[in-house]
Amino acid sequence: MGGALIGLSAVILMAANGRIAGISGLISRILPSSTSRIEVPQNFMFIVGLVLAAPVWFLVSGHFPAQFVSSNFPTMAIAGLLVGFGAVVGNGCTSGHGVCGISRLSGRSFIATLTFMGTGFLTVFIMRHMVGG
Repeated sequence: MGGALIGLSAVILMAANGRIAGISGLISRILPSSTSRIEVPQNFMFIVGLVLAAPVWFLVSGHFPAQFVSSNFPTMAIAGLLVGFGAVVGNGCTSGHGVCGISRLSGRSFIATLTFMGTGFLTVFIMRHMVGG
């Protein structure tokens, strides 16, 4: 159901103003350096909707969705920096390329998605089977 809602929101955003629902692009367009101020309220509401998803789920179901996040701050900080760097170098984030780019049959998005998925698979394999995490 969540995937269907993500897909629906991407279609609505594309139909409403021709924008891709990539999170890095949406966030960059609400920052002060953005040149298009007219999109700020819509992009801001999209981000607010993402943030409010877990509290709304709690109101509906009575419990928060299960999440498993590492408590290793240095590892999380490095991972966050690498994700941000990858989004800049790859001209978009995983959501922009994986959800929106592939659905538009973008060759660049196919390559980007194969790259980050392959790197993720390789990292998990190395960490679980070679390092012993």
